[in-house]
Amino acid sequence: MNGMKRSAAEVLKAMANSKCFDRVLEKVTFVSSAPEKLVCEMKVEEQHTNKMGTLHGGFTATLIDNISTLLLLCSERGVTGVSVDMNITYMSPAKLGEDIVITAHILKQGKTLAFASVDLTNKATGKLIAQGRHTKHLGN
Repeated sequence: MNGMKRSAAEVLKAMANSKCFDRVLEKVTFVSSAPEKLVCEMKVEEQHTNKMGTLHGGFTATLIDNISTLLLLCSERGVTGVSVDMNITYMSPAKLGEDIVITAHILKQGKTLAFASVDLTNKATGKLIAQGRHTKHLGN
């Protein structure tokens, strides 16, 4: 691992083992981290799908929210903040059984606001599934 303030793998595990909503991350696995970047993966399972058998849009939004927050928590500043805005563009389906890669980047982290982007891609094809932008207020 690297010099991120907190180990992303450890924090992800703690989030997945919690009794609160964050436990939906139990199937997400840590892959790598670098300053201002975090990569995770997961296999789309039945519990993640809609009636069409593809990754549910709400779960996609949850992944974008939680993985970008995890990245901010493990960054040099080590704060998560509160969501101000989140935008998601859905581009292609992820089907049951497919592996997806979740890549988060901090675009900018200022005194009171942080901006992150998250891409979900199909691991086998590299095809973009969804892209999200997340803005968080970090406080003073």
